[in-house]
Amino acid sequence: MVELGVQSIYDDVLRLNLRGHGIKETIVATKLLKDAGLKILYQIMPNLPGSNLKRDEQMFEELFSNPNFQPDLLKIYPCALLKEAPLYKWWKQGKYKPYTEKKLISLMKSIKKKIPYYVRIQRISRDIPSPAIVAGGAKVSNLRQILLGKMKREGWQGEENKFSSSPFANAWQCKCIRCREVKENYDQKEKVYLFRMNYTASDGKEIFLSFENKNRTKIFSLLRLRLTSPKTAIVRELHTYGQLQPINRGRISVISPQHKGLGKRLMKEAEKITKQEFGFNKIAVISGIGARNYYRKLGYKLKNTYMVKIL
Repeated sequence: MVELGVQSIYDDVLRLNLRGHGIKETIVATKLLKDAGLKILYQIMPNLPGSNLKRDEQMFEELFSNPNFQPDLLKIYPCALLKEAPLYKWWKQGKYKPYTEKKLISLMKSIKKKIPYYVRIQRISRDIPSPAIVAGGAKVSNLRQILLGKMKREGWQGEENKFSSSPFANAWQCKCIRCREVKENYDQKEKVYLFRMNYTASDGKEIFLSFENKNRTKIFSLLRLRLTSPKTAIVRELHTYGQLQPINRGRISVISPQHKGLGKRLMKEAEKITKQEFGFNKIAVISGIGARNYYRKLGYKLKNTYMVKIL
């Protein structure tokens, strides 16, 4: 995974804040990284000078509607006003006004409600001691916990849940992957369903495959498949959630979905899509050294820095 300090998708905001890059550079970097099979995390900073609540909300909408962006993961860092920063002088002169706690929480609620199923919000707010922040809602250090509390109290739900006959249909939820990871909530008797989402990104086709429960409040395993021209198919991520389990203990865990073949089934589905739907004869996987034997057992061979299989 590579993190990009994008901060904003508005060139005027980037210039005003002396970022040293523009949107063009973000778009090029995003495509290069995705074509190499890497996952991409955007660091985004609401409340920068030159922006406002409306523009910030529109920015997050465009991140997942504009195919030039489409990050896989997000870190949302509201701008923090520090006495040591040049921005402090602007604030003293009345040229900059940080969002209040109420406005910031309202913005973050709106953002989280629009996050797609295939995106993981890694973090909300930075590890800056609250006393060091001069003013504004960024002084709130437990923003994620506050949002989780509001989700439960207000009964957030996805569009799919509104019409579901499931007893969990009215359960609170955020669609982001982190909010839905199964963690310790695994029940081996619960049925698992295969979901698929297609979207266009950086001149390629992205296919997000996942094993989840029926109403998508729990995600067990996921795969990101990217297809580009000329006939390149690459798995950018394969991951199974749940409590970590040791390999080769001779027994199947009842407390975790790991080592139950979900990853293998997702790889098989990705190969089927690659061959049957797109007519590609080869698929690659980006893999750390420690995971290469896993892919060797699935018929993949090391070529340069990737594990590759002829279909």
